Amino acid sequence: MRGLKFLSLTVAAAAVAATFPAAAQSGDKAEAKAPVHEISTADIPVPPLPHVDWSFNGPFGTFDRASAQRGFLIYQQVCSNCHSMDQLYYRNLEGIGLSEDQVKAIAASVQVPGGVNDQGQPIERPGRPSDHFKAPFPNEEAARAANGGAYPPDQSVLELAREGGPDYLYAILTGYADPPPGVKMMSGMNYNTYFPGHQIAMPQPLQEGSVQYTDGVKPTLDQEAKDVVTFLTWAANPEMEERKQTGVRVILFLVFLTGVTYAVKRRVWSDLH
Repeated sequence: MRGLKFLSLTVAAAAVAATFPAAAQSGDKAEAKAPVHEISTADIPVPPLPHVDWSFNGPFGTFDRASAQRGFLIYQQVCSNCHSMDQLYYRNLEGIGLSEDQVKAIAASVQVPGGVNDQGQPIERPGRPSDHFKAPFPNEEAARAANGGAYPPDQSVLELAREGGPDYLYAILTGYADPPPGVKMMSGMNYNTYFPGHQIAMPQPLQEGSVQYTDGVKPTLDQEAKDVVTFLTWAANPEMEERKQTGVRVILFLVFLTGVTYAVKRRVWSDLH
């Protein structure tokens, strides 16, 4: 009887092992790890933009000419490889304090379309101050082909086209980081703390020492971002300082006119009181 009972227990154990193999092996093998839960970047909230105390803020703010010139250097050496500046002429650079000779030298350093020769073939010539900034690509299709399908936006009025203006541009330039654990990134995309959706096609354009300044300022990431944003803000608002000065003069005139009007009213109505 004991042998029959032992045989029955053995058969039952074998049946359990065949039905639940994982349970049968739990005594001598480690349990399988639970799969990592993937997080969508769309579920990660975008933090508030950092606030920078720009020199051009406020009714009396003006552009820091030295910062704008350093920002142009960054555009010239970094940004212009992908981004156009179609609405700017080289002569406009005198607005950030460059001399006429400096502007001529900058324009002459690029080759621009110069029409056709006697055989009808297109030719190029050195740029002139009266030329538009040279675009990095001849058309949108070429720009997309060189950037994995993404189209780099023109930077002429980029500061005006983005909510948050200069603070937004500064945040994007300094907001690159490694994605949090569990976050799934699409192929070719880069994680950015402040970009909507946190996935941006543009690789991080600035790092510490991306350019070498000639005025002794240390090219940290923070400084480079501030300088190029100052330049882009000037490019989008070259008349900002003149507009603010006009506004101040108008307000002062209105204050004076109000005073004169009040004095005339008192004089005219003084006999009736």
